[in-house]
Amino acid sequence: MLTRKSLPYWITALIVALAAFWLLWIGREPICKCGYVKLWHGETMSSENSQHLADWYTPSHVIHGLLFYAGLWLVARRLSLGGRLAIATLIEAAWEIVENSDAVIERYRAVTISLDYYGDSVLNSVADILAMMLGFFLASRLPVWASVALVIGFEALTMYLIRDGLALNVLMLISPLDAVRDWQAALPR
Repeated sequence: MLTRKSLPYWITALIVALAAFWLLWIGREPICKCGYVKLWHGETMSSENSQHLADWYTPSHVIHGLLFYAGLWLVARRLSLGGRLAIATLIEAAWEIVENSDAVIERYRAVTISLDYYGDSVLNSVADILAMMLGFFLASRLPVWASVALVIGFEALTMYLIRDGLALNVLMLISPLDAVRDWQAALPR
């Protein structure tokens, strides 16, 4: 039932659905071209990366949620939790749409070691939005120190295991460094 309290959550669900529809409309693959769906795909240098439900980039989307919660708590704390979640979901959905544009895909391929990156499947994009929502809800329930520990822990884990993460991803998109690209490329396969 639609109530004033539930409205932001319905809006949030609509944002996710519209993002998925848009991604399908612009030609993104609904699921992996391999024809099946996996809960986890852990190989980053693979045509199946960013095609399944979760992968090594899922923690960065959880971090988005933690950061969006913090930012919206600072600038819009008078809004309800649901209202702030709707805004965070709109930002994340917009990022998924921009990230899967031809221009950004080509940027990833040009300045990072992700030469085989052809964009996310719609399923992966929706799962990334849901991962952000998980991070948002975690931040709403955890003490600040625990949220900070999650951000640091996820970044350290992915930097150690795959030589990538949210901070390096942003750095390489905005101001690529040859030293970082060389370090990432030296990851033993």
